[in-house]
Amino acid sequence: MKRILAAAVGAVLTTTTAFAADLAPYYEKAPAPPPPVMGLNWTGFYIGAFGGYGWSSELRGSIPGVIAATFSSDQVNGGFGGGAIGYNWQMPGSQLVAGLEVDAAGGNIGIGGNILGADVRDQINSFGSVTGRVGAAFGPALLYVKGGYAWASNKVTVDVAGVNVYNKRQVHPGWTVGGGAEWMFAPCWSVKGEYMYADFGDKNYSGVNLGGSFHTVKAGLNYHFN
Repeated sequence: MKRILAAAVGAVLTTTTAFAADLAPYYEKAPAPPPPVMGLNWTGFYIGAFGGYGWSSELRGSIPGVIAATFSSDQVNGGFGGGAIGYNWQMPGSQLVAGLEVDAAGGNIGIGGNILGADVRDQINSFGSVTGRVGAAFGPALLYVKGGYAWASNKVTVDVAGVNVYNKRQVHPGWTVGGGAEWMFAPCWSVKGEYMYADFGDKNYSGVNLGGSFHTVKAGLNYHFN
């Protein structure tokens, strides 16, 4: 009888142990955490293309020692297109963005008229600038101001009875200031809108000093290498 009871107890203990083993907690390996999402940073080189419209608010003309005149005209205007290259720097965790940009454009911004039977044309064929810029980034948006050195290639021609009697081109140095907004709409790609004011020093054209200033508005597309 004792042997039967011991065998029964042993069988119960064996079954209970096996059942308890089946109920042991099961630990599943936790999934790896997702990679951290990096915030947008404007640091890096970029290149771009742009197009726009320019007009003059002031033209200066003088004959040294004889006469000096300054006048404005809404007829001094024209379109242009060009390209730019630059570098932005943004400190991590800061909204401040600083940079340097070089741009150049070709166009047809000028004025023409008939003076004493001669067809006179004053035209800016190309211009550009080297500017520093500083702004504030709000995620994919960047608001900035800029300013620096500017230049313009100006050409004066005089035709009489369809025959060219005078043709001279000179580069006018000057300065420029303005600002704009840029939007990063896709990885590495941004669009921008910009306004600039530029003033160019006088140059002598065979006894007549010419100079002036003009405004430009432009839209552009940039590719960022970062």
